[in-house]
Amino acid sequence: MKERAYSPIDRWIGRFDQALRTVFGPAPHAERESPAVGKAETDLDPMERELAGRLMRINHAGEICAQALYHGQAVAAKLPNVREKMEQAANEENDHLAWTEERLREMGTHTSYLNPLWYAGSFAIGALAGLAGDKWSLGFVAETEKQVVRHLDGHLAQLPKQDEKSRAILEQMREDEGRHATVALEAGAAFLPQPVKRLMRLTSKVMTQTAYWI
Repeated sequence: MKERAYSPIDRWIGRFDQALRTVFGPAPHAERESPAVGKAETDLDPMERELAGRLMRINHAGEICAQALYHGQAVAAKLPNVREKMEQAANEENDHLAWTEERLREMGTHTSYLNPLWYAGSFAIGALAGLAGDKWSLGFVAETEKQVVRHLDGHLAQLPKQDEKSRAILEQMREDEGRHATVALEAGAAFLPQPVKRLMRLTSKVMTQTAYWI
């Protein structure tokens, strides 16, 4: 059967549908079982539970941003193989999105109320990176994932030691994000200038500090 050729309008409609599902839809189906399955649910005091919930909310918001970045880059990618890598990475991030949302429900707290804003801003950044060229787009992925790994290391250090469920999720996420960075570098990622890296860190700091509270 002949494969259907999608017009640019078709693709944008598809992206808009993805955005609505990511931000407002139910948690996506995870292809892999949550790393938290089989871990004991330990008693946390109110302050520990609040801290763990806020940290997981930041990570859920970060996964919303990751989805948007990859969707934006896939729209602007020029080479089909690069577009496929972006779409595959977004699919793998679905697991993280599902795991963190499930953990937030278990802890009785909410996702960030600003998720629509995080998605819109990240999609725009991803599309701009894609328009700059595929090697720069891949470089953006590599640097983003490196920063995410450092961010996850910080959260693992802050989590209450007895919160085994949240810890298992973040450890698996850290492993996956590190692999995404490696794949991007092997695919020909360019190394980003230091001012761009600093701007990315500043943007990430604004998101994490805001999502901690809202």
